[in-house]
Amino acid sequence: MKQFLLPLLLVWAFVVRAQEPLCIVNGTRCADIGSIPPERIERVEQLPADEETIARYGPEAAHGVLLVTLHHDRDAVFPEGSFRDYVAARTEWNDRQPAARVVVRYRITPEGRTVADRVLESTDGRLRRRVLKAMEQAPAWQPATCNGLPVESGGVLHIELPEGKTLPHETELILR
Repeated sequence: MKQFLLPLLLVWAFVVRAQEPLCIVNGTRCADIGSIPPERIERVEQLPADEETIARYGPEAAHGVLLVTLHHDRDAVFPEGSFRDYVAARTEWNDRQPAARVVVRYRITPEGRTVADRVLESTDGRLRRRVLKAMEQAPAWQPATCNGLPVESGGVLHIELPEGKTLPHETELILR
């Protein structure tokens, strides 16, 4: 019985894989779109498995086509390694100060500048000001590109200082 199980599983895996639609990402055929972070995807269009689609994309399109368009071809690159580590290292906040957190949504301009868009969370105003100052003073990024041209991109920065010190839990009162 066991000797027939492996070939049967291999045939089943081939059939399941063969029934998946052809995936095309930014004009290039792609074997696996599961590794693309969702925030990089701008649009997904599904084409049916009809004569027109098969004529255009070949027999691989017999189960349809997924056309995936990404916001950019190449992500922005921070020259100092991790942007989070860079900002945390340049934010003065010692072990005697209380644990605090700042979460900021930021943009990276086509020129490579970091612009704080919105403070999403801040448990201490002093830390918020220091983090924003460190972000302003950061060196320029290599901007993201789309079709070889620099484009705007963005991210979310989470800073919790001092390192290793946890924030106190909020107390919640439930009345019944």
